[in-house]
Amino acid sequence: MRYLIKLSYNGADFCGWQVQPDAPSVQQALENALSTLLHASVAVTGAGRTDTGVNAIGYVAHFDAAGELDTHQLRYKLNAILPRSVVIHEIAPAAPEFHARFDATRREYTYFLHRVKDPFVDAFSYLYTFPGVDFEAMDRAAQALLGQHDFRCFEKTGADSKTSLCTVFEAGWHRYTPTHLALTGRQGGDDYWYFRIAADRFLRNMVRAVVGTLLEVGRGKRSVEDFAALVLPPDYDLSGEKVSRRSLAGESAPAEALFLSEVDY
Repeated sequence: MRYLIKLSYNGADFCGWQVQPDAPSVQQALENALSTLLHASVAVTGAGRTDTGVNAIGYVAHFDAAGELDTHQLRYKLNAILPRSVVIHEIAPAAPEFHARFDATRREYTYFLHRVKDPFVDAFSYLYTFPGVDFEAMDRAAQALLGQHDFRCFEKTGADSKTSLCTVFEAGWHRYTPTHLALTGRQGGDDYWYFRIAADRFLRNMVRAVVGTLLEVGRGKRSVEDFAALVLPPDYDLSGEKVSRRSLAGESAPAEALFLSEVDY
């Protein structure tokens, strides 16, 4: 039978979702735990790869097992033996043809940023204290991402994607108030932000490269129009000369502030 599994993980302890030689991965930890409990080799297929240090909330995967499982007991036992950085939320029977990766229609990432020193968010947010960052300009620039474009300029060099076309449904910056401030009745104001982007698919390192490049817009190092030009037809810059697309975008933002926050089917 095929089973759907929903989980969340802190990416700090892992090289990412996908199994890597001589490095801990979430996929390997989950496969090892399931194989131990089910007394058989179990392969787990996830909704997609996350890079080293990237977190996930509500990640979706599937696995096959012989016979009918007591999913409540299996979830309890998995949470008992998995590292503290991984939690299983749900295990449920799935249709035989269900595929966690290929059936996903929408994936959402959220990137957190704070502008003041704060030990209560620092582990999962990017401290960015550069003065006078223009979040309004960054939000305007992000609108150029909407729709179907070639995003190879934001893809990690050497990635093996068959296509760099992605369709972005949502992209924008938002203020928020962290829980510890809300408890005291304070507001986050302009000190706490998150960037949310949703698409049918993402390329390796794409979201972190997008955030890093948008921050250049916010600092005035790059105009809104220059950012929009990055998703023009591939392989050519504004002068028409062939270029290395990744070199046109900015540096990638740090991984610890990025969350795969939702997968839809």
